[in-house]
Amino acid sequence: MRLTGKRVIALVDEEFEDLELWYPVYRVREEGAEVHLVGAEKGKKYIGKYGVPAEAEFSYEEVESQNYDGILVPGGWAPDKLRRYPKVLQLVREMHEARKPIGQICHAGWVLISAGILKGVTVTSTPGIRDDMENAGSIWKDEAVVADGHIISARRPPDLPPYGKAFCDALTASGAAQK
Repeated sequence: MRLTGKRVIALVDEEFEDLELWYPVYRVREEGAEVHLVGAEKGKKYIGKYGVPAEAEFSYEEVESQNYDGILVPGGWAPDKLRRYPKVLQLVREMHEARKPIGQICHAGWVLISAGILKGVTVTSTPGIRDDMENAGSIWKDEAVVADGHIISARRPPDLPPYGKAFCDALTASGAAQK
């Protein structure tokens, strides 16, 4: 239970990629971390692309980055919605400034693009947004997982096992949450 005492935000919105949300959430919980599902509306049940629900335990406005050790951004079509919320972008920027682990998979890179934190960062994503990632100033690699400091990125569901491990490793190496 190497992540006991760690707290992580998992962002949710409609049409998240089911595995890309739930696999990392369960992986981090298995290591002992507390994970909160955070969406635009507390108590709302968001539905994944394949019908798996995720109920937001908190709204974006209710959480503060200083109370968490990391953040997970799922893929699917949710990132195109998530990137439209100023508070989501604020959370991602603050996590970045504090060098706390940021996990992003598949289309989740759109959120990091909109947060303006990718210039000079080596990342991966679904090849479908490679141009977006490079145009945001990142160095894109076609690899299962890329860890550049505190930013952990993966391409797609088959990459979930090494992505989950890399995110947990980054959380292990990061400092304790300020409460």
